[in-house]
Formats: sequence, C-alpha cells, structure tokens
Amino acid sequence: MGVTVTFVEEDGTERTFEDVSTGQSLMEVGRTNGVAGILADCGGACACATCHVYVDEAWMEKVGAPDSIEEEMLDLVSEFHKPNSRLSCQIPLTDELDGLKVEVAPTGY
Repeated sequence: MGVTVTFVEEDGTERTFEDVSTGQSLMEVGRTNGVAGILADCGGACACATCHVYVDEAWMEKVGAPDSIEEEMLDLVSEFHKPNSRLSCQIPLTDELDGLKVEVAPTGY
C-alpha cells in the first residue's frame, strides 16, 4: 500500500493523491499528475528550482532540511524563499511521509 500526498496549487486548489508508490520523489508525483507549478525542467537532477514547494510546518521535521546543493538552487528563487522551502525532487517518498502536504511555490514566470 502506498502513501497519500497533497499539493496545494498556487490558486488554492488542493490535489490529493492516494496509494502513491514510495521510492519516487514528490516531484515525480506532481509532474506525472499535472500539478500546476511543478515544472521539473531538470527532470529531478536538483539543477533548477522549478519544483519548489513549501512544506507544511507539521511535516518539516520528518521531511528535513535541504542540503547545500539544494540551498544553492533555492537561491535562484530567493524572492519566493521561505524557511520551509524545499525542492520536491529532493523529497523521496517514504512510509513516514504518509499524509504529507505541500504548497506549490509561485513560479515567478
């Protein structure tokens, strides 16, 4: 059995996906399901910031902080950077993240 994840798109639309396979990244779920704002231009290589999300505060401890490479990519979108900013390509889905909720950051394009 998979996990449930919820994306809140920039316009406030909530999109919940159930029975999502673990082992893939949060970005892959968003891109596969056409979540607005999850552009994933680099395909998950942590080489852009087009899958930027804000992790719900209740989930920050379980998701964890970005590493130094991810922080560099988040600097590309500094005008939208918040303490709970993460790149969804760098969030591998595990059973521990069942129920995860994120808000898609503005793309700025």
